[in-house]
Parts: sequence; structure tokens; C-alpha cells
Amino acid sequence: MDITQQGYVHSELMPEGALHITFFHPNHNSLPSRLLSELVAAFEAAGQNPDAKIVVLRSAEHKTFCAGASFDELLEIQDFEAGKTFFSGFGNVINAMRRCPKIIVGRIHGKSVGGGVGLSAATDFCMASHFATFRLSELAVGFGPFVIGPAVERKVGVATFSQWSLTPDEWQTAERGKSKSLYQEVFDTVEQLDAYLAHFCKKLCSYSPDALAELKKVFWQGTEHWDTLLHERAAISGRLALTPFTKEAIGAFKKQFWLVG
Repeated sequence: MDITQQGYVHSELMPEGALHITFFHPNHNSLPSRLLSELVAAFEAAGQNPDAKIVVLRSAEHKTFCAGASFDELLEIQDFEAGKTFFSGFGNVINAMRRCPKIIVGRIHGKSVGGGVGLSAATDFCMASHFATFRLSELAVGFGPFVIGPAVERKVGVATFSQWSLTPDEWQTAERGKSKSLYQEVFDTVEQLDAYLAHFCKKLCSYSPDALAELKKVFWQGTEHWDTLLHERAAISGRLALTPFTKEAIGAFKKQFWLVG
């Protein structure tokens, strides 16, 4: 089977009212376009589900939370429109998370690259394990974190976003992520992470759904233009993806540790 057609997105409603959205892909939980579209649909469905009080975003067990966009798919891009559509994928997910009226809690158990960092930044409350190292790797392969940039910058500020964008080869620690508010809590083990997640979700589900929905609006006030902005950013990446530099860099990047380790 074509590797871009593998993987899944699964939603499960827990007894206390937390709806868990879990994604999986055999290539380090990377996200081809098909899975990104399924994530959009999952968040839209969660927002309309009256039984879902909050949403939890997580990936299936692997040492990587999310390896970002599918490089197998990216290497097949031959024209600008295809590139723009491809890079709009993460933008569509971020906008679906932004528009979802439910509070979204991120459970980041392992390392993240590129778009995976954008998913963390687009949650309303994000908790991680000590193993949740991350990096914005885009510049190393010829483009930049343009699409996820607004979400990351909103959480960590311009200066930190600039630093992480310009150091694509440097892994940032989970503790560094917490110090810059990408993560709100960091735990030594995944077991501790899950224990706190269960406690936090139970508590959050006990609060007024109407109050939580109003808070969600407040949290994201001023981002209404992102529907246009993220597609404009995708166009930048789509153009750069066609350059010889990017084509060669992606082929080499796939062989690095985080994709084969």
C-alpha cells in the first residue's frame, strides 16, 4: 500500500466527557494530506458533539509524537498549486482547532518536528513528557515554518519563534518548551503525564460548558484572519518547495536520525 494512504485518525468519547482524537502513521506519526483532512473532520465533528465537553489531541504510541508533514508526499509535488494545497493541510487543521468551540488539550508524549510543533501550539492547554523534544526543521529543507508560524508565535512570542526558526538543526528540550509556554506542564515519565491528563480532564469536564466555550473565544480573539493568512503562508512554502535546493535537501533530510531512529 502507498505509505501516504496508511495510518488513521480515531475519535473516542470517554465517560467523563473528554473526546480523545488520536492519529497514527507508521512513519513516525507523520501526517500525509489524507490524515490532515481526517483531523479537520474530527475536530469539526467534536465541536458539534453535545456529549463532548473537551477534546484531547494525542498520537498513537511511538517515541515520536509527530514527525510533521509527509516527505514522501512532498517529494511528489511538481507544480505550485499542488504545493500550496499540500502546505495548506496543517493550516486547515490549525484553523479547525481554532474554530472548534471546545477546549483542546494536547498530550505530547514524544518528540515533534515542524508541523508537529504547530499542532502543540494550536492546543489550548498542552502537557508533555520529558521526552517531548522538538525542533522547527523547515529552514533546513528549503522553506520555513510559515503556515504553523502564527500558532507558534502566538504561544511563545516573536523572539523565541525567530530563534527556533533560525536554528532548525537544534533540538529544544521539553523543559525549554515549558519555559516559553509551548507546554504548560512537563512530566518525567509518560505514566505521570497520563495520570495528570486523566485528573485534569476530569476536573475540566466538571466546569460549565458554556463558560469553557466563552473562554475559548477569548483565547483566540484576534485570529479571525487566519483563514486567509495561513493559506497565504502556504503559497510561500508551495513556491519554495519547487526549488532544486528543497528537492535535494528533503531527500537528504529523510535519512536523518529522527526519520529512521
